[in-house]
Amino acid sequence: MENKGKNIEQAQESCYQQWMSLQSQRVPELKQALAQRRTHEGSADAGADDNKLSELTQNIIGDFKNYAGKRADLSHRCSSNYYAPLWNTPLENALIWMGGCRPSSFFRLVYALCGSQTEVRVTQFLRNIDGYDYSGSGGASLSDLTAEQLAKINVLHVKIIDEEEKLTKKVSSLQEDAADIPISTVAYAEEHVGEPNAMVDQALDKQEEAMATLLAEADKLRVDTLAKIIEILTPVQAGDFLMAGKKLHLSMHQWGELRDRRRRECIIDAGNDAGGEEEEEK
Repeated sequence: MENKGKNIEQAQESCYQQWMSLQSQRVPELKQALAQRRTHEGSADAGADDNKLSELTQNIIGDFKNYAGKRADLSHRCSSNYYAPLWNTPLENALIWMGGCRPSSFFRLVYALCGSQTEVRVTQFLRNIDGYDYSGSGGASLSDLTAEQLAKINVLHVKIIDEEEKLTKKVSSLQEDAADIPISTVAYAEEHVGEPNAMVDQALDKQEEAMATLLAEADKLRVDTLAKIIEILTPVQAGDFLMAGKKLHLSMHQWGELRDRRRRECIIDAGNDAGGEEEEEK
């Protein structure tokens, strides 16, 4: 009988693929909910649409919490996989922070969307595009953030950066432990490099457990940051923000794969190895 069980790495990758599939599913749901809300701007149905958007955003926060919980369960068996996942592209791993994105990047996304949407509105106004109506252009996009909202976001941003730095210091300390006793002394004393050693296994197991704890803390900070930003935004703003975040996450993965394919299609001239010159395969 065929064994259909998964090893830990396969289980972790399967969890990730399910998460990415759910991300893809949520994008059209958000698009539909936002479009419906904007067609009802100023009408009696707008309130009901806001409720639907709020329910959807809370479901999305719930998705993130569930994913973080599954990662926490799987990381206790092998946490190091999450710090440089094989299922990620090299581009994504180059940008990774403690198994995922930096919570502070959520604020950069808010600011970027706010700026870009404001620029579009100003351009439309200056060009006097036919049919353009500033007051009814979709209702409460991120270009409509109030001074009070921006102040709250800024205060939260500063707090989250401080929390990030605390976690970064913890993981830095763990990384430095690899050069400490007993790992370094055993490596030096062994006659043959890399021989199995019970003392080293115990030390590395302890380090993996500590890394799993930090991963859970980082995921909690990501989830909490996202939830607190959503609390500051209106339903439409929250929908715009979440859709942009999901599309960015999915796009980075696709762009990473595209860049990988391009690299594989390039060959390096053996005579120019030192110079690193590349030629596209013809």
